[in-house]
Amino acid sequence: MMSLNRYRLRHMAKNKHKGAMRAAALMDKPDRLIGTILTGNNLVNFAAAALATIISQRLWPDNPDLAVLVNTVLFTLVVLIFAELTPKTLAALRPEKIAFPAAPVLQFLQWALYPFVWFVNTIANALLRLIRVDVNNAVPDNLSTEELRSVVREAGGMIPKRHKLMLLSILDLEHMTVNDIMIPRNEVIGIDLDDEVDDILQQLRTTQHTRLPVYRNDINDVIGVLHTRNVSRFLTMAENSKDSIRQGIEQHCREPYFIPESTPLHTQLFNFQKNQRRIALVVDEYGDIQGICTLEDILEEIVGEFTTDVSTSNSPDVHPQEDGSYIVDGTAFIRDVNKALVWDLPTDGPKSISGLIVESLEHIPDAPVCLLIGQYRVEIMQIKDNMVRTAKFSLVPGYEPLSDL
Repeated sequence: MMSLNRYRLRHMAKNKHKGAMRAAALMDKPDRLIGTILTGNNLVNFAAAALATIISQRLWPDNPDLAVLVNTVLFTLVVLIFAELTPKTLAALRPEKIAFPAAPVLQFLQWALYPFVWFVNTIANALLRLIRVDVNNAVPDNLSTEELRSVVREAGGMIPKRHKLMLLSILDLEHMTVNDIMIPRNEVIGIDLDDEVDDILQQLRTTQHTRLPVYRNDINDVIGVLHTRNVSRFLTMAENSKDSIRQGIEQHCREPYFIPESTPLHTQLFNFQKNQRRIALVVDEYGDIQGICTLEDILEEIVGEFTTDVSTSNSPDVHPQEDGSYIVDGTAFIRDVNKALVWDLPTDGPKSISGLIVESLEHIPDAPVCLLIGQYRVEIMQIKDNMVRTAKFSLVPGYEPLSDL
């Protein structure tokens, strides 16, 4: 009874499994159940001990010392093997097969022995109250996030691997913030109303994005977000004045939606649903725009990439080489590289590969250099615009961290 999986038991009881329902009813009052089991167990053991004593005395009436020795040794072995080890080991290994058929017997014994069990439990519960233990306020067997994560990992073949990864990704959302997955400001594609109208129209005709931020000169001066389903209305205005096209874009923009960069992903997922938005502008503590975050970005953290394969062979940011090394784009997120290559690059600081290298060097390199980050050898291959564009990563064979002096 005590070896039953409580969560599986509740599930089976909800599905009207009779044995599970009886076992669950017994487990709801563990003090009465344990009292009934121990009462029956001790009655049988004491009765067997008394019977064994009578038999040994009749077999060796002239030698009581031998009778006591033989009775003690033989009775201990018999009870230990046949009444304790064997049945309890079997019950622990096959709890449902033993507990469900035994549940009706235990229910009958609980009813038959109720007066005695009640008397014993009353005394036992009173003693427990003396040490401030209340049997009526047992700690509920609720799972914490980490415990649930362990349950999912140990589910084995009962849960498909892909579903298991999705469940773990959902649990990981509370440990991630918008800053971990946002598209950085330097990669944001938007419409600058100060550009030439022809350039704006060309951008609208060729864009691959559904929503585009609209701003003037600088993205911090954002006007709104334009849905490309309205683009056809502006394309027909190509012969109109430039101001008419710009005014039309502004009129069909939706007001911008700003979010802090420290917002947890599970909170932001709820906020997207609550506000019926799919794209947000991420701002820092000073109100400056740091990037954008979309609903698709969060969903991809759960189900994986929608349009690209996360395997190393197809990853757009990771390129395997014949010598076993990898050329990695400097703008790639460290988390994505870790996931693709099953690596353990540090993620508690910078979010991009370029940021990690610069932080490790403590300065922006002006020429290609090599460095060691943990067990990873890094060779900078290209530097441009004050950031590392590409770097070659390889594992150091036989790496052992230096011990503290």
